[in-house]
Amino acid sequence: MRMSILQIIGRLTQEGLGSLAAYLAAHVLLCLLPAFFIAGALSALVPREAVTRYLGRTAPKTVSYPAAALGGFVLAVCSCTILPLFAGIYKKGAGLGPAITFLFVGPAISILAFSYTGVALGMDIAVARLALSIMFGIGIGLIMATIFRDDDVARESPVEAGSVPGARVPGKVFLFLGLLLALLIVGTLQVDVLTKAYAHVTLPIPGMDDLQAALDRLVPFDAARGEEGVSVQGAFLIGLLGLIGVTAWKGLTRIDEGYNRWTWVSLSLIALTLVVAATRMVPYDGRLQIELTGKMLGVIIAMAGLWWSASRLFDPYEIQEFLWETWRFVRQIFPLLVVGVFVVGVIHGLVRPEWIQALAGTNSVIANAVGVLFGVFMYFPTLVEVPIANLFLSLGMHRGPLLAYLIADPVLSLQSTLVTASIIGKLKAWMYVAWVAVFSVVAGLLYGAWVDGASILALLSYLAAASALLTVSLVVLRKREAQRPARLAKE
Repeated sequence: MRMSILQIIGRLTQEGLGSLAAYLAAHVLLCLLPAFFIAGALSALVPREAVTRYLGRTAPKTVSYPAAALGGFVLAVCSCTILPLFAGIYKKGAGLGPAITFLFVGPAISILAFSYTGVALGMDIAVARLALSIMFGIGIGLIMATIFRDDDVARESPVEAGSVPGARVPGKVFLFLGLLLALLIVGTLQVDVLTKAYAHVTLPIPGMDDLQAALDRLVPFDAARGEEGVSVQGAFLIGLLGLIGVTAWKGLTRIDEGYNRWTWVSLSLIALTLVVAATRMVPYDGRLQIELTGKMLGVIIAMAGLWWSASRLFDPYEIQEFLWETWRFVRQIFPLLVVGVFVVGVIHGLVRPEWIQALAGTNSVIANAVGVLFGVFMYFPTLVEVPIANLFLSLGMHRGPLLAYLIADPVLSLQSTLVTASIIGKLKAWMYVAWVAVFSVVAGLLYGAWVDGASILALLSYLAAASALLTVSLVVLRKREAQRPARLAKE
């Protein structure tokens, strides 16, 4: 019995380590590294006032709600980041509706979540997650503003967010962000001009095919279930990633105090690793063929543009702040991702496919509700919901409930709800939770119907039913709000 338990533990540990190795080899470099740099640039180089100035109650709704959605998309990286920002803009005078939109959109679909979802699960579900999160985030904000209109008007706001003068984003910041975004797109977009190999170099390195066979034994995988193994190139990249971690710790932890030699070593390793990741390596017969792809050329051009703009257009302290913010995000999020992905691998060894298929294998209201409830009660750190979703997908979950889970999980955690209640009050917080749950289910139903090939008429019927539910709920709630003074007077 003792030996049996040890064997089970060993098997689950192998599953977890294999999942982590495949994750590090496939998803970190050309996907998450550029996204971390984008998050750092947004935090360091974009003035917060340039976003919050558009969120005041007096700003036109056609400006404040799209601005709130955009601010949530570009500024927030995780729920722990969005909550203090939400508290800040709310106390500065942002209206409840735009602030709620900002609170919802940020963790639901940040730039990191969008890029990682596209790479791991497919660009179709990433675009659906983005579009429906923004659409429904604005909808939830409008509903909350309508329900609590009197409270919002009565709330004192000594400094309106919209009154910040002269807050704007400099053109050089737009250029820098555009180059970072280009690096992300070139590294992750799967089109022929980028994936095609235009030349190759063959290195006489013996034992490469044996190494690949050893990696396949260490990290077994089933491609039919969407699992990923570790290639020889992936093993090289994991090694380079470890070197980046060591040198970045020495070179970026105190980057705000100035550059040192480790700073340049870490940045050079990052550049080299991105170039290596953009190639394609094929081991065979004691040789290693390195194929030079269009993606590699695009990565080199984007990094050259970033180097030029950083050295010519920005002051040194601005780039230091950018690098420090990037490193802060990496230290905050990446360790949680490593632990979370390992846990995903362990869960993969425990969960039986028929359980997932029975609970959420179809696009029904109950199946989508199950996806939402799982997101509420089984909260994972930011971005870990993506490998969890990939696990569910491989086990038979329908893509509709999968989207409902992806939207609900980053937003509806217990800790986030408690903090939100301390900022806006318990009634508003739990009302917000209820509407997020409803909209997440609707989002899953809509996307699932589209995946199943539903007609436009069926999709419109879903929207009509949701609109009717919202209208009736708003009418009832507004009547109760209007009757509240009379009830209080009687008491």
